[in-house]
Amino acid sequence: MSIWTRITQALSALTSGETLGALFDRLRTPPERSVAFTIAVIALSAKMAKADGLVTRAEVTAFREVFHIPAEEEGNAARVFNLARQDVAGFEEYARRISTMFGENREALCDLMEGLFHIAMADGQYHPAEDAFLTRVSEIFGMSENRFRSMRGRLVPDAVPDPYDVLGVTPDMDLREIRKHWRQLVRDSHPDVMIARGVPEEAVKIAEKRMAAINRAWDEISARETA
Repeated sequence: MSIWTRITQALSALTSGETLGALFDRLRTPPERSVAFTIAVIALSAKMAKADGLVTRAEVTAFREVFHIPAEEEGNAARVFNLARQDVAGFEEYARRISTMFGENREALCDLMEGLFHIAMADGQYHPAEDAFLTRVSEIFGMSENRFRSMRGRLVPDAVPDPYDVLGVTPDMDLREIRKHWRQLVRDSHPDVMIARGVPEEAVKIAEKRMAAINRAWDEISARETA
C-alpha cells in the first residue's frame, strides 16, 4: 500500500468540521508515523508558502523531488496542501501539534526541517520571511540553535558554508572528537535509519545532499588538521 493511499485513508477519517490538525493527534505510532511525516511536511509547506507570499512552480517541483508524487496521487497531495492553507490555525499551532506527535523522536523532526529547507530553497532564494518561519518552527521542535545553524549552513548556499558549522562542532575540538560527530551524522543519515524513525521511503532522498555536505565538511576539516 503506497504512502498516498494511506494518506487518503487518513483524510477520509476526518469527520465533518475537523481540520487537518486533528490528524496530528492520531498519527503517533508506526506505520502511521510515516503518513504523519508526509502530511506534516505538506502542511507546514503550505503555511510556509504564505511566508514569502508566493507559491512558485519551483516550490511545487521541489516538493515532488522530495516525495515523488505519482501523477494519479497529485489530487491527494493537493487536498492536504489546501486543507492546511485554508485552516485558520497558524503555523505555530501546527508545529506544536507535530512536535507532540513525534514526541522524543527529535531526529525525525530534523528530517522534517530538512525537507522544509529543500522546498524553501527551490526558487534559488532564501527569503527573510522563510528564515523567520523556519527559525520559529525549529524552536518549537526543540532544535538547538547550533543544530539549526548547521542545517542552514548546509542547505542555504548564500555563502561558502563553514565546515565546522556543518558538522555542529567547533575549531577548538580535538580531531578525534570531530570524527565522532561526523560518523554519528553519517549513521543518522542512512536511509534504513531514517525509515525506521518514520521518514517514508518516498522522502529519503532528502538525505543525499546532507550526506554529501557532511562528507565534504569532514574532508575539509581533516585536511586542515593534518596539513
